[in-house]
Amino acid sequence: MTPRIAGGGEPLVDGVETAAYTIPTDAPEGDGTLTWDSTTMVMVQVSAGGATGLGYTYGAAATAEVVDRQLAAVVTGRCAWDVPAANEAMNRAVRNAGRPGLIAGAVSAVDIALWDLKARLLDLPLTRLLGASRTDVPVYGSGGFTTYDSRQLDRQLRHWVEEQAVPRVKIKIGESWGRAEQRDRERIAQARRSIGAAAEFYVDANGAYDRKQAVRMARCLDEHGVTWFEEPVSSDDLTGLAQVRAAVVPEVTAGEYGYTLAYFGHLLGAGAVDCLQADATRCGGITVWLRAAALAEAAGLELSGHCAPHVHAHAAAAIPNLRHLEWFHDHTRIEDLFFDGTLDPQGGSIRPGADGAPGHGLTLRAEQAEKYRTG
Repeated sequence: MTPRIAGGGEPLVDGVETAAYTIPTDAPEGDGTLTWDSTTMVMVQVSAGGATGLGYTYGAAATAEVVDRQLAAVVTGRCAWDVPAANEAMNRAVRNAGRPGLIAGAVSAVDIALWDLKARLLDLPLTRLLGASRTDVPVYGSGGFTTYDSRQLDRQLRHWVEEQAVPRVKIKIGESWGRAEQRDRERIAQARRSIGAAAEFYVDANGAYDRKQAVRMARCLDEHGVTWFEEPVSSDDLTGLAQVRAAVVPEVTAGEYGYTLAYFGHLLGAGAVDCLQADATRCGGITVWLRAAALAEAAGLELSGHCAPHVHAHAAAAIPNLRHLEWFHDHTRIEDLFFDGTLDPQGGSIRPGADGAPGHGLTLRAEQAEKYRTG
């Protein structure tokens, strides 16, 4: 295949642009530790050889400033083929600025854009560039916010299970830092009634419980057939995660706040999870997400992609130990609003690259996105 490179030769990165967009939620949203009424997407576009790659992360608008001031110069002039080299150069450039957190999101967005750029230069779907392990990528419906009343919760869950035939769903629990146990129990029971007996049922406490409380709540989870207990305690408490994991029946999962590859190694080494989670918009992009998948495979575990499903879709198809991707209501709503080329979860799975579109297949609806631009 002949690469689409203007003027021939190696394609060098010749432009990096950023934008921040703040999008109101369609209803107040909350989990065990936080509530919010808007979400900010920080987008990065990287150009080379007449093509443009697009990446993004969800987080503070200041993430765009990190890209502009600390990362753009690092990747400009580099060969667009060598994404891992660019990733390493970005990591070294931000060492003294403090990589975990907001800066990791900036590195991730640029890395994702670079992978998309490379695939577009080669006129290949990203899943073909990475090499596919599967054609279908399972997803699970995720939302069930603590701020929802019973009607909102029931409507959302039935939409996934009955209208879209998604056979696995997740709700938020741990309301008010674990101080609303009775409401948690009521919502768990209601959710099971809404989805019926056959659907897989997951919960996410977002680290709101303490260790004993998480074990106590797991008895309720057992009663309602919950098989996935996400962040029962803080993801920083590796010992606590391991203790809860040893004491409860549902699978214990964590990893969405992994900002470095080393964190995933520590999480696995502590025996803290039954399934590893990783978020390419936080951990260092697709480059590091694929490495996290390899670490999990070496430990005999599967990997689940956290949020931002259209960022993860093609990389998820490339790994042999994938569990599924999170079809997160807040993010899928934004991605459907901002992009052409989004995927359909009907039946509980998506097929990245099936239409042959290059890169991750997303095309920005610039006029639509501009309405929400804040930076």
